Amino acid sequence: MNNRLLGLGELCKKGEALAGKLLIKRGCKILKRNYVSRYGEIDIIAYDKGAISFVEVKTRRTENYGPPELAVTKEKRKRIIRTAQNYLVVNKIEDTDCRFDVVSVFFKENDNKPEIEFFKGAFTADEY
Repeated sequence: MNNRLLGLGELCKKGEALAGKLLIKRGCKILKRNYVSRYGEIDIIAYDKGAISFVEVKTRRTENYGPPELAVTKEKRKRIIRTAQNYLVVNKIEDTDCRFDVVSVFFKENDNKPEIEFFKGAFTADEY
């Protein structure tokens, strides 16, 4: 299907599925998709070589507002950090390294093969 015809929700789901495949290919184990707490939502939570990776996926089909990864604003990062803290508390996870990654998925005009970029350690909880 032409990605221009996908609705925003469908496009985001497609981007998250591609991001999950990328993480698995990189050797990660997916722990949870679309984790929701009262603080917000995290697209993918993965285990990667001794660390828990909280992954925000941004999917776009136009760069009118810049590349997808720039949509992870300061406020969005705060919500992700709070949601990650909630995940750790609820699941009684202590003494485990954690990081915050971003996967950018960009579908170019008339091209079904998206550009996918992985930003390991895109931001830290120490910023807040």
